[in-house]
Amino acid sequence: MPRAVIVGGTGQIGLATARYLVDEAWDVTIISRHATTLPGGCRHAEVDARDVDGLRAVIGTGTDVLLSCVAFDATDGECLAQAGASAGRIVAISSASVYRDGEGRTLDEAPDCGFPVFPIPLTEESPIVAAGTETYSTRKAAMESTLLSRAACPVTILRPCAIHGPESRHAREWWFVRRLLDGRTAIPLAYGGRSRFQTTSVAAIASAVLQAAGGHLPAIANVSEADSPTVAEIGHAIMSILDVRAELIGLPDAPAYPPAFGATPWSIPSPMVVAGVTAPAATYKRSVEPAIRWLVEHVNGNNWRERLPQLAAYPYDHFDYETDDRALALAGGKSIGF
Repeated sequence: MPRAVIVGGTGQIGLATARYLVDEAWDVTIISRHATTLPGGCRHAEVDARDVDGLRAVIGTGTDVLLSCVAFDATDGECLAQAGASAGRIVAISSASVYRDGEGRTLDEAPDCGFPVFPIPLTEESPIVAAGTETYSTRKAAMESTLLSRAACPVTILRPCAIHGPESRHAREWWFVRRLLDGRTAIPLAYGGRSRFQTTSVAAIASAVLQAAGGHLPAIANVSEADSPTVAEIGHAIMSILDVRAELIGLPDAPAYPPAFGATPWSIPSPMVVAGVTAPAATYKRSVEPAIRWLVEHVNGNNWRERLPQLAAYPYDHFDYETDDRALALAGGKSIGF
């Protein structure tokens, strides 16, 4: 039976991958700093992600895949390389945020420097930021380069984009779900609802981990859906799952980023479309239902900031319905049909 060790395995990516591997008859050990409820068939070890000796003791000599969901900088890359020296392969979750446009702009600086204008689509050969410590993206780039240069075993770096799935702490879909559950009959969308910010399901990531384990992916692999839906298409997909309807109103293009009205967690002035070698099979509409069902069951208007702290950390109020109503009163809005 093949064996996997998942570091930081109690978040949305780790749990989805653990379940996927167990279903494929893998022996799975989840590593985290605190004991937690695990998927059936998994073991647990309480070890810090930077405790090299502790990780090495769990990994041993029989681990086929060491997956890290919590590798964020060069130090994490070095720890993985040292701890996983005897693993068959190390897989680390990075981010498509490492990509830069022709002027060097990334997602990190977009509110200050303007949103990057990316080629369509971004591929594994597209340019990325220099490794460093300044931003989330430069730290991720440093993790990638450190791990690739220091590891004694094969390495696969996975670069997802806007991740969705059950147990997410950054469930962007809540932006639509709560409006629909609150009975909003009209929903304004910035940039005419045409924004395309590439989505990635945790199921696609789990599948990519298994592809990497079999040696079927290169050292760097983007992970995405089979499509890149617009914000309006995301809204219609969620409405279809919930069987609740609202009219989507596309607003005239905003003069600046971020927009003052109709700003969703996917609202960007130019598209970010990602393609790669993992060949995902499912579209967003097909893959997002588990995330929506989890939100309906576990998140509500009173606890959403606690359950979704990363979404709550955005620098604006996601559910300012007075601003929504002002946006709906603006001239130039157009209904977006399905």
